[in-house]
Amino acid sequence: MTEPASDHRQRVAFDEHVVPEIPVLYRVALSLTGQPADAEDLVQDTLIRAFRAVERFDGAHPRAWLLTILRHTHLNRVRGRSTVLLRDEESVELTFDRLGPVAPSAEEVVVSDLFEAVVVEALAALPDKHRAVVTLVDIEGLSYQEAADALGIPRGTIMSRLHRARARIRTRLTAAGLAPQKRLM
Repeated sequence: MTEPASDHRQRVAFDEHVVPEIPVLYRVALSLTGQPADAEDLVQDTLIRAFRAVERFDGAHPRAWLLTILRHTHLNRVRGRSTVLLRDEESVELTFDRLGPVAPSAEEVVVSDLFEAVVVEALAALPDKHRAVVTLVDIEGLSYQEAADALGIPRGTIMSRLHRARARIRTRLTAAGLAPQKRLM
């Protein structure tokens, strides 16, 4: 039995526009949720919504389209949960607990423990809105526009927040004596 033409077009469009973006969706979802299982659930919900809407998609900018669906899906999930306020010390501890131990890569072995500790502390001390931008752009490798689409804010705001966040991290590294010294000419 053959499938109807509309079902076939839907599957072809999904395979063409959505499937190649699944790794990016997962990385962004993980940065938003902080938990692999929650990220997988968020991506799955996003894929279901994208599959249902793929026939209406014009084919232009699939990543931006999918990140918008992901962001809206995430916001809907967050709205459904109650908010728990934490003191700053508690949220930092929870972040470190959530990260857990990670096997060091070759690059991490080269970088000193002190440098890593200062960077982690500086990242944890950033306000959520700055930390999210650093995570998406500097850690996940998204472009400014992709990060803007993922967070639902203008590209200029991404650039501004990233500049401020990097400056705060650089200040902490300088205070610890770990930032490169400026050369006098």
